[in-house]
Amino acid sequence: MGALVSSLRVPPIGFAHRGARAQVRENTLEAFALALRLGATGLESDVWLTADGVPVLDHDGVVGRVRRKPISALTRSELPEHIPALTDLFTTVGTSFELSLDVKDPDAGLPIIHAALAADPTLSERLWLCDDDLDRLSRWRDESGEVRLVMSTRLKRMKAGPERLAAQMRERSIDAVNLHHSDWTGGLTTLFHRFGRYAFGWDAQFERILDGLLRMGIDGLYSDHADRMSDALERHARRVEQ
Repeated sequence: MGALVSSLRVPPIGFAHRGARAQVRENTLEAFALALRLGATGLESDVWLTADGVPVLDHDGVVGRVRRKPISALTRSELPEHIPALTDLFTTVGTSFELSLDVKDPDAGLPIIHAALAADPTLSERLWLCDDDLDRLSRWRDESGEVRLVMSTRLKRMKAGPERLAAQMRERSIDAVNLHHSDWTGGLTTLFHRFGRYAFGWDAQFERILDGLLRMGIDGLYSDHADRMSDALERHARRVEQ
């Protein structure tokens, strides 16, 4: 194995992707609660805005099996019961965890921030808003200097190279970059760390991938398997102590 690269975030965050989706139905309150019980230190979901302006947690953004309708065309009361509002999450499991939200509806950014900070003003330190548009992230930073912002992209999309992206992120106060696990190397995490940016890796489903990312100095993991991820974080903590 390669040398152990230090993380900026100690300990790294373990985000349960759509809750404990390997065990129960994804993006449900049951999935989020189970993920935390299995040892996840963070939760992840996609967010859409209903027609009456309520941020809700769902992946596809459409409902119905025969006549599919976008969430944006329906009010909160018209949605199926299994789709929770963001405020339902806080009511059910509290706010003492890291929360990564992939903002699927560009209009949902500010409503998410308002709902989160109304539930717990200290959530600004633990709320990570993810988007693939650097300009949109910058607008959210201008509108709210409190929350954490994450650039979601892939290595092949960095036309000017990762160093240029890291510099732009620092200039615009974007906190972290989120890449597929296969894009990361120890050298790449070190580059983003040099600019003071966190490195997040998604689709980390297996022990070798989880352990490999942690050895590369990753600051946050996204996995469907909250239990495997929790075990990997414990192994990593022991390695760091040695």
